Amino acid sequence: MAKVHLRKVTRENFRECLNLQVTELQKDWVAANTQSLAEAYVDPNLFPLGVYDAAACGYEQPEVPMIGFTMYELAAGVGFIMRLMIDEKYQGKGYGRATMLEVVRRLKLHPDVEIIATSYRKGNEIAARLYQSLGFRQWNIPYAISHPTEVYVKLEDL
Repeated sequence: MAKVHLRKVTRENFRECLNLQVTELQKDWVAANTQSLAEAYVDPNLFPLGVYDAAACGYEQPEVPMIGFTMYELAAGVGFIMRLMIDEKYQGKGYGRATMLEVVRRLKLHPDVEIIATSYRKGNEIAARLYQSLGFRQWNIPYAISHPTEVYVKLEDL
């Protein structure tokens, strides 16, 4: 089973983050990392993190490459996982699941988080299966139910 190590996106690793790519098919489902980092720059409630294999843990300068990107938001009692992307070279190895598990673990430790939620584009069956397998279920709040392009889900067991 894959394990990951998450690190803040910093001046030292942001170019590596910008170079991460998803497959051509996935580009409509995942926001560009440039957009996510720009949003995080102006919003202190957003937390962008580079995803590394667990082998990076303990090293000031990781000897392994960044393999993905995630970002969550803390607002109104909700820990909302806004972004999850694994570079196309590292997909299918369990890193997406491992990243979600690590972000959920961190959010559960945060004292202000009462709900953990995320969303995915309608038609993204890979994301739907991943989130469902982790215990996320339909989030029945008005703006989520009627959203034209996104499916909103929340973790049932917090």
